[in-house]
Amino acid sequence: MGKVSKNYKAALDKIEEGKQYTLAEACELVKTLVSTKFDSSVDVDVRLGVDPKKSNQMVRGVVTLPNGTGKDKKVLVLCTPDKEEEAKAAGADYVGLDDYVQKIQGGWTDVDVIITTPACMGKVGKLGRILGPRGLMPNPKTGTVTMEIAQAVKDVKLGKIDFKVDKYGIIHSPVGKASFDVQKLYENAREFLRTVIKLKPAAAKGTYVKSVYVSGTMTPGIPVDVKSLDKAE
Repeated sequence: MGKVSKNYKAALDKIEEGKQYTLAEACELVKTLVSTKFDSSVDVDVRLGVDPKKSNQMVRGVVTLPNGTGKDKKVLVLCTPDKEEEAKAAGADYVGLDDYVQKIQGGWTDVDVIITTPACMGKVGKLGRILGPRGLMPNPKTGTVTMEIAQAVKDVKLGKIDFKVDKYGIIHSPVGKASFDVQKLYENAREFLRTVIKLKPAAAKGTYVKSVYVSGTMTPGIPVDVKSLDKAE
């Protein structure tokens, strides 16, 4: 392990060794651990008892955080001209099709979310090698391939996020900012975790949620008592 900074060590000292915190306690504690000059993200990591290599155990979903993410996400809508005004009125940052397809082919990916319509997937699909590794490829399962362009844009702007278990069986997701008050952080984290729990694959055997940690940018993780999640109100 590399050299531990003073701030990290001070944060580590605030976490009681061997203790499993309730989700509310973890959300309260994480705010005291953050020492960055910028507004740190608050993240939740969930280790699941699934085998992501098996398609029937893949966990992927979307959730709209009740208090938003604290980040203004840049949205690109790739659509035909008849949908452009709808997208702009809903708050999309970039709207177009062929011109943006060319920009992306040239290496431009300075957006957080890309939304498109089924009719445009023929052109958008060719960008898979560029967008896929960056998590930007539109997908019907996450609501980013849809005819309801305005609603999709509004959902993203309001705090909709998509998540997917990685090859290690872990889901990592931001649930807000350190500047949020404790209640807002708690409500966001609770909604995220409830969504993950609802998505338990039928093929998953044994313990589904193995561990949960709450952390801020550059802070140690706070272990959450998984059993306490059932009581989270």
